[in-house]
Amino acid sequence: MRIVPERLHNQKLSSPDCKQAVDVVRWLGAVQAQDFPAAKWALALRMRAATDAVIQQAYDEGKILRTHLMRPTWHFVAPDDIRWLLELTAPRVNANCGSAFRTYELDTAVFKRTTKILTKALQGGKHLTRAELRTALNRSGVAADDGIRLGHIMIRAELDGIVCSGPRAGKQFTYALLDERVPATKPLTRDEALAKLTTRYFTSHGPATLQDFVWWSGLTVSDAKRGIELIDKALRRELVDDKTYWLARANQSAKSSLYPSHLLPAFDEYNVAYKHRLAGLGPTVIVDGKAVGTWKATTIKQTLTIAVIPSRALKKSETQAISQAANRYAAFLGLPAAVHI
Repeated sequence: MRIVPERLHNQKLSSPDCKQAVDVVRWLGAVQAQDFPAAKWALALRMRAATDAVIQQAYDEGKILRTHLMRPTWHFVAPDDIRWLLELTAPRVNANCGSAFRTYELDTAVFKRTTKILTKALQGGKHLTRAELRTALNRSGVAADDGIRLGHIMIRAELDGIVCSGPRAGKQFTYALLDERVPATKPLTRDEALAKLTTRYFTSHGPATLQDFVWWSGLTVSDAKRGIELIDKALRRELVDDKTYWLARANQSAKSSLYPSHLLPAFDEYNVAYKHRLAGLGPTVIVDGKAVGTWKATTIKQTLTIAVIPSRALKKSETQAISQAANRYAAFLGLPAAVHI
């Protein structure tokens, strides 16, 4: 088994075929998204054709949502997945945030108050910025001027399924009430949710190990093992260098790559979704799935400059492939580009 080509294929990087942003998010299960512009590019890399504006529109219309789940960071998630993912993974995230909650004197009584305040402020389809919600909290007697304390109040409201992302207001992010933004969905049992998340992960990220899944999902080892047990017949197990890798039996074998090189954004699932990562977490240039350098984009007067810093000497074919990847990013932004390698 060739791990790299299979991952490229299953992550839809080598042959992107998703039509809409939500198709990518649903396929991958969830997409790490604390760096919002980078996360939009991560979705576009896996789509047949996409621009920043198209993905921004999907976000503003609530076709993809952004909230805290799985690990203590933001993720893009599909609306029909948000509730069962929160129910499954939020308890672990809350536990991880426990010491910070105590440091900022946030306990059950305070969170009960903040839930009422946030709900009242947002009800009726309102979309408010963090600054506007800070004002609402302060007016109601909950100290929220400390940015970190406010951040943890909002994280808890996301984890409790009270709020989720609203549309952008200019360059500002907003929050909305989850129950007003997302229609009710049928609840899943814990085993059903475990089976669903496990299937999503190994189908879209495999080949991967048990520890990879534990890292990505934020689940306990026991829960991850249970997930694998629940869908055992749908998985194929391979032993590589004394490590057990899992992938979905339904996955088709990797084919020739439509795009041999990619400019991966910071925190792309190709790098971040595995405990033992193939590259760093910053913007990474890959050729045939292997890191060959880093990249940086700057925009001055509506002209995009992409600087590629190789970590080794490049072949002519690799340089050409990287230039193609850079031009693809420029097309995503709709800007003329100058590429420097």
